[in-house]
Amino acid sequence: MAGMGHAADEITPFLKARRAALAAADLGLPEGIARRRVRGLRREEVAQVAGISVDYYTRIEQGRAHAISDSVLDAVARALRLTPAEHTYLRNITAPRRRAANGECIAGPRPEVRPQIRELLDAMDDTVPAFVSGPGMDILAWNRLAARLTFDLDALDEAELNTAHLVFLHPDARALYPEWRNMAELTVATLRSDAGQHTGQARVQRIICDLRDSSEEFRRLWADQTVLDPNLGTKAVRNPEVGDLLLTFESFPLPTDPGQRLCTYTAPKRSVTEQRLRTLAGRVGAGVA
Repeated sequence: MAGMGHAADEITPFLKARRAALAAADLGLPEGIARRRVRGLRREEVAQVAGISVDYYTRIEQGRAHAISDSVLDAVARALRLTPAEHTYLRNITAPRRRAANGECIAGPRPEVRPQIRELLDAMDDTVPAFVSGPGMDILAWNRLAARLTFDLDALDEAELNTAHLVFLHPDARALYPEWRNMAELTVATLRSDAGQHTGQARVQRIICDLRDSSEEFRRLWADQTVLDPNLGTKAVRNPEVGDLLLTFESFPLPTDPGQRLCTYTAPKRSVTEQRLRTLAGRVGAGVA
Protein backbone atom coordinates (compact mmCIF):
# COMPACT_ATOMS: atom_id res chain seq x y z
CA MET A 1 0.00 0.00 0.00
CA ALA A 2 1.20 3.49 -0.76
CA GLY A 3 2.89 5.36 2.05
CA MET A 4 2.73 8.99 3.03
CA GLY A 5 5.85 10.12 1.23
CA HIS A 6 4.29 12.76 -1.03
CA ALA A 7 2.91 15.92 0.54
CA ALA A 8 -0.48 15.56 -1.12
CA ASP A 9 -0.87 12.12 0.48
CA GLU A 10 -1.16 13.90 3.83
CA ILE A 11 -2.31 17.44 3.04
CA THR A 12 -5.21 16.65 0.72
CA PRO A 13 -7.16 14.16 2.86
CA PHE A 14 -6.49 16.16 6.02
CA LEU A 15 -7.79 19.49 4.69
CA LYS A 16 -10.73 17.81 2.95
CA ALA A 17 -11.70 16.11 6.19
CA ARG A 18 -11.48 19.36 8.12
CA ARG A 19 -13.63 21.13 5.50
CA ALA A 20 -16.18 18.33 5.67
CA ALA A 21 -16.40 18.67 9.45
CA LEU A 22 -17.62 22.29 9.26
CA ALA A 23 -20.81 23.91 8.01
CA ALA A 24 -21.03 27.36 6.46
CA ALA A 25 -23.02 28.52 9.49
CA ASP A 26 -20.05 27.63 11.72
CA LEU A 27 -18.12 30.44 10.03
CA GLY A 28 -21.03 32.85 9.88
CA LEU A 29 -21.52 32.30 6.15
CA PRO A 30 -24.88 31.89 4.39
CA GLU A 31 -25.78 28.42 3.16
CA GLY A 32 -26.56 29.81 -0.29
CA ILE A 33 -29.38 29.07 -2.66
CA ALA A 34 -27.81 26.12 -4.49
CA ARG A 35 -28.06 22.79 -2.74
CA ARG A 36 -24.67 21.44 -1.66
CA ARG A 37 -23.49 18.31 -3.42
CA VAL A 38 -21.10 17.45 -0.59
CA ARG A 39 -21.29 18.12 3.12
CA GLY A 40 -19.08 20.71 4.72
CA LEU A 41 -17.40 23.84 3.46
CA ARG A 42 -16.53 24.59 -0.13
CA ARG A 43 -12.97 25.58 -1.01
CA GLU A 44 -14.28 29.00 -1.96
CA GLU A 45 -15.63 29.50 1.54
CA VAL A 46 -12.39 28.49 3.24
CA ALA A 47 -10.46 30.84 0.96
CA GLN A 48 -12.88 33.68 1.67
CA VAL A 49 -12.56 33.33 5.44
CA ALA A 50 -8.78 32.85 5.24
CA GLY A 51 -8.42 35.94 3.03
CA ILE A 52 -6.60 34.18 0.20
CA SER A 53 -7.51 33.39 -3.40
CA VAL A 54 -9.46 30.25 -4.24
CA ASP A 55 -6.67 29.21 -6.60
CA TYR A 56 -4.06 29.51 -3.87
CA TYR A 57 -6.13 27.55 -1.35
CA THR A 58 -6.76 24.87 -4.00
CA ARG A 59 -3.01 24.53 -4.59
CA ILE A 60 -2.43 24.26 -0.83
CA GLU A 61 -5.06 21.55 -0.47
CA GLN A 62 -3.70 19.63 -3.45
CA GLY A 63 -0.15 19.75 -2.09
CA ARG A 64 1.06 21.92 -4.99
CA ALA A 65 1.87 25.10 -3.04
CA HIS A 66 5.49 25.66 -2.03
CA ALA A 67 7.01 27.80 0.72
CA ILE A 68 3.66 28.62 2.31
CA SER A 69 4.09 31.47 4.78
CA ASP A 70 3.25 31.08 8.46
CA SER A 71 0.65 33.82 8.17
CA VAL A 72 -1.21 31.94 5.41
CA LEU A 73 -1.11 28.68 7.34
CA ASP A 74 -2.38 30.51 10.42
CA ALA A 75 -5.23 31.99 8.37
CA VAL A 76 -6.19 28.58 6.98
CA ALA A 77 -6.04 27.08 10.47
CA ARG A 78 -8.36 29.79 11.80
CA ALA A 79 -10.76 29.35 8.88
CA LEU A 80 -10.97 25.62 9.47
CA ARG A 81 -11.19 26.00 13.26
CA LEU A 82 -8.18 23.76 13.77
CA THR A 83 -7.19 22.75 17.27
CA PRO A 84 -3.62 23.55 18.39
CA ALA A 85 -2.59 19.93 17.66
CA GLU A 86 -4.18 20.08 14.19
CA HIS A 87 -2.55 23.44 13.50
CA THR A 88 0.86 22.03 14.41
CA TYR A 89 0.21 18.99 12.23
CA LEU A 90 -0.67 21.24 9.28
CA ARG A 91 2.58 23.16 9.75
CA ASN A 92 4.55 19.94 9.86
CA ILE A 93 3.08 18.32 6.76
CA THR A 94 3.41 21.48 4.67
CA ALA A 95 7.04 22.07 5.68
CA PRO A 96 9.77 21.27 3.11
CA ARG A 97 10.69 17.59 3.17
CA ARG A 98 14.19 16.35 3.83
CA ARG A 99 15.08 13.83 1.13
CA ALA A 100 18.04 11.69 0.36
CA ALA A 101 19.84 12.06 -2.95
CA ASN A 102 17.74 9.29 -4.53
CA GLY A 103 14.51 10.98 -3.47
CA GLU A 104 13.60 8.49 -0.75
CA CYS A 105 12.72 9.41 2.81
CA ILE A 106 15.74 9.59 5.07
CA ALA A 107 15.76 6.56 7.34
CA GLY A 108 17.80 5.55 10.34
CA PRO A 109 18.03 3.00 13.15
CA ARG A 110 15.85 3.09 16.24
CA PRO A 111 17.18 5.85 18.52
CA GLU A 112 19.35 4.94 21.48
CA VAL A 113 18.17 5.82 24.97
CA ARG A 114 20.79 7.57 27.09
CA PRO A 115 22.18 5.62 30.08
CA GLN A 116 20.99 8.40 32.41
CA ILE A 117 17.41 7.94 31.22
CA ARG A 118 17.67 4.19 31.70
CA GLU A 119 18.88 4.86 35.25
CA LEU A 120 15.83 7.07 35.79
CA LEU A 121 13.55 4.28 34.58
CA ASP A 122 15.21 1.86 36.99
CA ALA A 123 14.87 4.34 39.87
CA MET A 124 11.10 4.36 39.36
CA ASP A 125 10.90 0.59 39.16
CA ASP A 126 9.34 0.01 42.60
CA THR A 127 6.42 2.39 42.23
CA VAL A 128 5.97 3.89 38.74
CA PRO A 129 5.62 1.97 35.47
CA ALA A 130 7.59 3.99 32.92
CA PHE A 131 8.94 3.69 29.41
CA VAL A 132 10.55 5.80 26.69
CA SER A 133 8.86 6.13 23.32
CA GLY A 134 10.43 7.24 20.06
CA PRO A 135 9.25 8.41 16.64
CA GLY A 136 6.27 6.46 15.32
CA MET A 137 5.39 5.33 18.88
CA ASP A 138 8.25 2.83 19.04
CA ILE A 139 8.93 1.59 22.58
CA LEU A 140 12.65 2.11 23.14
CA ALA A 141 13.20 1.33 26.83
CA TRP A 142 11.15 0.45 29.93
CA ASN A 143 11.42 -0.55 33.55
CA ARG A 144 10.40 -3.89 35.03
CA LEU A 145 7.07 -2.63 36.33
CA ALA A 146 6.09 -1.32 32.89
CA ALA A 147 7.00 -4.70 31.39
CA ARG A 148 4.34 -6.33 33.60
CA LEU A 149 1.65 -3.66 33.29
CA THR A 150 0.12 -4.74 29.99
CA PHE A 151 2.14 -6.65 27.40
CA ASP A 152 5.17 -8.70 28.37
CA LEU A 153 7.61 -6.26 26.79
CA ASP A 154 10.66 -8.34 27.68
CA ALA A 155 9.32 -11.23 25.58
CA LEU A 156 8.54 -9.23 22.43
CA ASP A 157 10.63 -9.02 19.28
CA GLU A 158 11.96 -5.57 18.41
CA ALA A 159 9.52 -5.29 15.49
CA GLU A 160 6.61 -5.66 17.93
CA LEU A 161 7.88 -3.00 20.34
CA ASN A 162 5.57 -0.29 19.09
CA THR A 163 2.47 0.97 20.88
CA ALA A 164 0.31 1.22 17.76
CA HIS A 165 1.37 -2.23 16.59
CA LEU A 166 0.47 -3.72 19.97
CA VAL A 167 -2.90 -1.99 20.25
CA PHE A 168 -4.08 -3.12 16.82
CA LEU A 169 -2.24 -6.39 16.16
CA HIS A 170 -1.45 -8.09 19.47
CA PRO A 171 -3.98 -10.85 20.23
CA ASP A 172 -4.29 -9.79 23.89
CA ALA A 173 -4.91 -6.09 23.23
CA ARG A 174 -8.70 -6.12 23.61
CA ALA A 175 -8.46 -8.09 26.84
CA LEU A 176 -5.83 -5.76 28.29
CA TYR A 177 -7.74 -2.57 27.37
CA PRO A 178 -11.39 -2.83 28.48
CA GLU A 179 -12.03 0.47 26.66
CA TRP A 180 -10.20 -0.73 23.56
CA ARG A 181 -12.10 1.48 21.12
CA ASN A 182 -11.11 4.63 23.03
CA MET A 183 -7.52 3.39 23.22
CA ALA A 184 -7.49 2.67 19.49
CA GLU A 185 -8.83 6.13 18.61
CA LEU A 186 -6.30 7.82 20.88
CA THR A 187 -3.47 5.74 19.43
CA VAL A 188 -4.31 6.60 15.82
CA ALA A 189 -4.72 10.32 16.54
CA THR A 190 -1.41 10.36 18.43
CA LEU A 191 0.37 8.46 15.66
CA ARG A 192 -0.88 10.96 13.07
CA SER A 193 0.47 13.85 15.14
CA ASP A 194 3.76 12.03 15.56
CA ALA A 195 3.96 11.26 11.84
CA GLY A 196 3.57 14.96 11.13
CA GLN A 197 6.58 15.68 13.32
CA HIS A 198 8.71 13.03 11.59
CA THR A 199 7.71 13.33 7.94
CA GLY A 200 11.18 12.44 6.67
CA GLN A 201 11.56 9.18 8.59
CA ALA A 202 10.95 6.01 6.60
CA ARG A 203 10.53 3.98 9.82
CA VAL A 204 7.43 5.99 10.77
CA GLN A 205 5.95 5.59 7.29
CA ARG A 206 6.64 1.85 7.40
CA ILE A 207 4.72 1.53 10.68
CA ILE A 208 1.71 3.30 9.19
CA CYS A 209 1.77 1.25 5.98
CA ASP A 210 2.06 -2.03 7.89
CA LEU A 211 -0.91 -1.14 10.07
CA ARG A 212 -2.96 -0.08 7.05
CA ASP A 213 -2.23 -3.42 5.42
CA SER A 214 -2.88 -5.51 8.54
CA SER A 215 -5.81 -3.90 10.38
CA GLU A 216 -9.20 -2.90 9.02
CA GLU A 217 -9.91 -0.98 12.25
CA PHE A 218 -6.72 1.01 11.82
CA ARG A 219 -7.56 1.85 8.19
CA ARG A 220 -10.99 3.10 9.18
CA LEU A 221 -9.74 5.24 12.05
CA TRP A 222 -6.77 6.55 10.05
CA ALA A 223 -9.20 7.82 7.39
CA ASP A 224 -10.87 10.05 10.00
CA GLN A 225 -7.81 12.36 9.94
CA THR A 226 -7.99 12.97 13.69
CA VAL A 227 -4.95 14.61 15.30
CA LEU A 228 -4.13 14.63 19.02
CA ASP A 229 -0.92 15.20 20.94
CA PRO A 230 -1.89 14.14 24.46
CA ASN A 231 0.62 14.82 27.21
CA LEU A 232 -1.64 13.53 29.97
CA GLY A 233 -4.85 11.62 30.51
CA THR A 234 -6.24 8.38 31.91
CA LYS A 235 -6.15 4.82 30.65
CA ALA A 236 -8.08 1.77 31.77
CA VAL A 237 -5.97 -1.40 31.94
CA ARG A 238 -7.01 -4.94 32.87
CA ASN A 239 -3.83 -6.41 34.24
CA PRO A 240 -3.89 -10.23 34.23
CA GLU A 241 -2.23 -10.37 37.66
CA VAL A 242 -3.97 -7.69 39.76
CA GLY A 243 -7.13 -6.81 37.86
CA ASP A 244 -8.61 -3.53 36.62
CA LEU A 245 -6.53 -0.36 36.89
CA LEU A 246 -7.46 3.25 36.12
CA LEU A 247 -4.13 4.93 35.52
CA THR A 248 -3.07 8.52 34.99
CA PHE A 249 -0.48 8.86 32.27
CA GLU A 250 1.97 11.69 31.66
CA SER A 251 4.19 12.10 28.61
CA PHE A 252 7.29 14.26 28.98
CA PRO A 253 9.31 15.27 25.89
CA LEU A 254 13.04 14.82 26.46
CA PRO A 255 14.54 18.07 25.13
CA THR A 256 18.05 16.71 24.69
CA ASP A 257 16.78 13.59 22.91
CA PRO A 258 14.65 14.77 19.97
CA GLY A 259 11.65 12.58 19.25
CA GLN A 260 11.85 10.74 22.58
CA ARG A 261 9.32 10.96 25.40
CA LEU A 262 9.31 9.64 28.95
CA CYS A 263 5.89 8.13 29.70
CA THR A 264 4.75 7.33 33.24
CA TYR A 265 1.68 5.75 34.85
CA THR A 266 0.50 6.64 38.34
CA ALA A 267 -2.63 6.48 40.49
CA PRO A 268 -4.11 8.67 43.25
CA LYS A 269 -2.90 7.83 46.73
CA ARG A 270 -5.04 5.33 48.65
CA SER A 271 -6.99 4.46 45.51
CA VAL A 272 -7.73 0.86 44.56
CA THR A 273 -5.45 1.26 41.55
CA GLU A 274 -2.55 2.44 43.73
CA GLN A 275 -2.98 -0.57 45.99
CA ARG A 276 -3.01 -2.92 43.03
CA LEU A 277 0.05 -1.24 41.51
CA ARG A 278 1.88 -1.78 44.79
CA THR A 279 0.87 -5.42 44.73
CA LEU A 280 2.17 -5.77 41.18
CA ALA A 281 5.40 -3.96 42.09
CA GLY A 282 5.86 -6.35 45.02
CA ARG A 283 5.51 -9.33 42.72
CA VAL A 284 8.01 -7.81 40.29
CA GLY A 285 10.48 -7.06 43.10
CA ALA A 286 10.16 -10.57 44.47
CA GLY A 287 10.76 -12.05 41.05
CA VAL A 288 7.37 -13.77 40.98
CA ALA A 289 6.74 -15.14 37.47
